[in-house]
This record gives sequence, structure tokens and C-alpha cells, in this order.
Amino acid sequence: MATEHVKCLIIGSGPAGYTAAIYTGRANLSPVLYEGLQPGGQLTTTTEVENFPGYPEGVTGPVLMDDLRKQAEKFGADIRTGIVTGADLSKAPYKFTVDGEKEITADAVIISTGATAKYLGLEDEKKYAGMGVSACATCDGFFYRKKKVAVVGGGDTACEEAIYLASLASEVYLLVRKPFLRASKIMQERVLNHPKIKVLFEHNAVGLFGDNGVEGVHLVKRMGEADEERYDIAVDGFFLAIGHKPNSDIFKPWIDTDEVGYIITEGNTPKTKVPGVFAAGDVADPHYRQAITAAGSGCKAAIEVERFLNQ
Repeated sequence: MATEHVKCLIIGSGPAGYTAAIYTGRANLSPVLYEGLQPGGQLTTTTEVENFPGYPEGVTGPVLMDDLRKQAEKFGADIRTGIVTGADLSKAPYKFTVDGEKEITADAVIISTGATAKYLGLEDEKKYAGMGVSACATCDGFFYRKKKVAVVGGGDTACEEAIYLASLASEVYLLVRKPFLRASKIMQERVLNHPKIKVLFEHNAVGLFGDNGVEGVHLVKRMGEADEERYDIAVDGFFLAIGHKPNSDIFKPWIDTDEVGYIITEGNTPKTKVPGVFAAGDVADPHYRQAITAAGSGCKAAIEVERFLNQ
């Protein structure tokens, strides 16, 4: 099997990967970028993006990602379809397998593989994707001003999202599987005392309904050991807040991650503990997870790669 060698390899193609490709391309580093499982990343599953600077009228996720991709290609980035399925970061040049068959080595690497929002696994979540189902309140909350929404989850993120949505929506249902909240004490108090938030404990969402988008949720309420009650509530938006899974598994033997799998970088830099290997975007960001912060971290990673290769 012939091995291809590149100076700079970028793994993943969301705002972080494409921005890194723009910067490394302009620096004449001939970056090669593999787009991964979801070319364009999570944003390609959203419809309207209104909070990315430079688009006063808003832009759809797929168009925004296509713009970034074209810009990267304009500066010489070699963008390829393919999934990096294996990695060996034990020594430089670093070795990777693409689609289980092709081998590629690289002097410097930017990991921008993103994170995948966790869903309940209902068929209706796919059916109503971009039509009332969302995994990001800060991205999509604005579209539900003065409307009713439901948030699924019982941790800090779910409580934060419920409070954020309550500043926009007319009513927020927080659907909690357990009889208690896992969130920190202060978040619990804020949610339980909020006039617009109604917490429904021991409730499972089992389906969604609506003609041209979400109009309501089918719920099952546990009533003791064997007993349950089924009923529907009317909502316009259904928000998942049950966590994200960073796409970092193949790199874990060599770099540090937190208990969830987010890559740990040094201080406020994109540096991992392996020289010449950098992490950008949601795979290393448990806090913000926005397109603009991912793009910013892609820029930082690219500048670090340039410095590293020039040493």
C-alpha cells in the first residue's frame, strides 16, 4: 500500500476545519482536509443561521459551510471526501488510515472532528430535523419567541437551555426522565423558581406530531412501578439537551481527553500534548459550541501549525 505524505492534514470539515484550511492554504502549506462522516459538520443539519457575523439577512447552514469550503479551495486546500478511521500519533510523521484502506502521513495535524449531539433515538427526531427539533438553544431559540417549547434533560446544560429559552418563549416544559434534576443546586433553584418553566419529572418523550413541523410531543409519565399515563402537550419546538459526544475516540491513546471525551489542550491554545498535533472546534470545546468560536479556534490552530512547521 503506497503511503502519501502531506505537510498539514486537517481532519473534519465544520467551521473549524474549513477556517484552518483557509489559513494554512494562504500560508502555502498545501493543506489536505478530509471531510469526514458529515461534510460541513453539524451546521449542515440546521436551516437558518442568524448569529454568524457578516450575514445580516441570515444564511442557511449548508450555504454558510459551502461558502467556507469554496474559500478554502480558492487558497489551495485539497478537500477530499473520506473518513479518517485510524491514527498513530506515537511518532512523527504521524500516520493515519482513511476509509480503512488508504495510508497517509503528516508533519502537522489539526483535529477538528466536532462533537455529535445526543438524541433520544426517535424516528420523529429525524422526520422533524430543522422543523422544530434542535440540539442548540442559543442557535435556534430566537425562532421560538412567544411560542411554547420543550427541553429534554435534567443536567446543567438542560437547565441553562431552559432558562435561556424562557427569556424568549412564552412557556418552557423541561422533560426530566428521573424524579430529580442532576443539575447543580443553583441551577435547580433557578429552574424550579422560574415562572415560565414547568418541570415534568419522570416523563419520557416517545414521539412528536405535527403537519408542517413540530406541533406537540407524545409523553409517557411514570406513575409508580407498573403504572404509566400517556398524554400529549402542544409545543412548537423540541430541544435536546442530553449532552454531546466529541468525535475523539481514535486519538485517545495519545492525547488527553476529559471524562466525556473532549480533547484537553494546553491553556488557551489549540496545542495537544503531542507536538505538531492541534485540536480545534467542538471536539475540544465543551462550553461554547458555536460556529463562530469553532472558526476562531480553527484560525488559532492554523497559525500554530505554521509556527510549528517553520521551526
